Amino acid sequence: MMAYLRIAFAAIVAVVLVTVALANRAMIELKLLPDALAALLGFNLDVRLPLFILLGLAVLVGLLLGFIWEWFREMSYRAEAKKLARQNDAMRTELDRARKVAPSIHKDDVRALVETG
Repeated sequence: MMAYLRIAFAAIVAVVLVTVALANRAMIELKLLPDALAALLGFNLDVRLPLFILLGLAVLVGLLLGFIWEWFREMSYRAEAKKLARQNDAMRTELDRARKVAPSIHKDDVRALVETG
């Protein structure tokens, strides 16, 4: 059932994206600098492309920046998790060493009385 929902959702998204692309096929000119600043500096980089490509690139750049932002934001949580994992491993090692040194500590009281009696 979930597979059908995923396919239906992907199809709806594809239809919406194709519709937006077809509605925004007009060529636009994208300039790096405003005209006044370009005249002052003596150069200007400009590109002509369909509007839907610019919209898609803007969405992709936004997603990429959001992923990078989240990665940096969660860096302290990952560092803390790594520190706790190292402490956990150290405690497990110490517990295994203690069990080897004194194996009778983990027996219950009744069993210990029976064995000594």
